[in-house]
Amino acid sequence: MRLDKFLKVSRLIKRRTVANEACDAGRVLVNGKTAKASVKVKPGDVIEIQFGTRTVKVEVLDLQETTKKEEAKELFRYIQPVSLIGKTGKCTVI
Repeated sequence: MRLDKFLKVSRLIKRRTVANEACDAGRVLVNGKTAKASVKVKPGDVIEIQFGTRTVKVEVLDLQETTKKEEAKELFRYIQPVSLIGKTGKCTVI
């Protein structure tokens, strides 16, 4: 499944176009490498998304073409809590 579609289906990012823009801006990493929206993700991949000063790191557990809102959280698990990047550039775990 394409990265942008997974981000939308899993509801990590609300819209697919926003997911595309985040990938184009280099704010999404898959397995530690900057990823384009067209990258194929599979269970076991680690996705890191930078939302402004926050970073979210998740592991892909399952892939589905569509899902209900209640079931979307079963597609991934958080690896580390959301962290904030301070003025020093260092991450702080919340």
